[in-house]
Amino acid sequence: MAAETPVRTLIAPAEMNRRTGRFLYRFVLVATLTGFTVAFVFPLYWMTTGAVKSSSELADQNLSLFPRSWHPESYADAWTNVGLGQFFLNTLLLAFGAWLTQLLIDVSAAYALSKLRPVLGNVVLGMMLATLMLPVSALLVPTYLTVVDVPLFHVNLINTPFAIWLPAAANAFNIFILKRFFDQIPVELLDSARIDGAGTLRVLISVVLPLSRPVLAVVSIFAVVGVWKDFLWPMLVLPDEAKQPITVALNRLSEFMPANQLLAGMVMASIPLLVLFLIFQRHIIAGLTAGSLKG
Repeated sequence: MAAETPVRTLIAPAEMNRRTGRFLYRFVLVATLTGFTVAFVFPLYWMTTGAVKSSSELADQNLSLFPRSWHPESYADAWTNVGLGQFFLNTLLLAFGAWLTQLLIDVSAAYALSKLRPVLGNVVLGMMLATLMLPVSALLVPTYLTVVDVPLFHVNLINTPFAIWLPAAANAFNIFILKRFFDQIPVELLDSARIDGAGTLRVLISVVLPLSRPVLAVVSIFAVVGVWKDFLWPMLVLPDEAKQPITVALNRLSEFMPANQLLAGMVMASIPLLVLFLIFQRHIIAGLTAGSLKG
């Protein structure tokens, strides 16, 4: 029998058999995990505990890790005094519309580039991916001018949800990961559906989309998170205070809110995203890796 190919690892098996090697490996592993955990969790802890401190304690130069006096009512005060409920509804509307718009446009574009293979499709895909190399600040001005006067239609989208939804739908990264997943779907399945009389749209709805649930979950999560946490673009295109999302509203109200209520508002604005990630973290990993290897 042929000798088995040795498995290559970061640490040689001979080193792991030694006490010193095992100790160094575990020490580096624990130190790395601890460092990353502190770096990511500590800001959340500081924001959460700061919300239950008094404003005078937050202004004190002698900062403490634990509140000296607890004021949980700051959460209720932040919700009622400045009307955060309305801003939450605005954010939900923007996130839902962006999610729906991205699914409609990005799925259609990825399906066309992957399965319909139009003329110069690779050139179009390359131009889309080239936009990922540009910083967001470089695209800010042309996108804003487009929203102010939409080409061909000459419509001003300022202070409308479409100013958020349409630019969010032009997402080259989502189109790329969707196309890469669609490329792995066997052509035989699509040909069988066409033989049974299914048209192009029917094949997409009945064959491609049911097989693409993992990557659709990833795109959906990215769409919601991207709009929920965005700040600069909504601030520019939604100057009407009654239509602003919670990120923009908290920044505008920070001059009038006590520090602890401001932190409480930030905590409440972060909770939906944290819950969404904790529930769907497996779907995110599965969707990003699905289709990357041919079985």
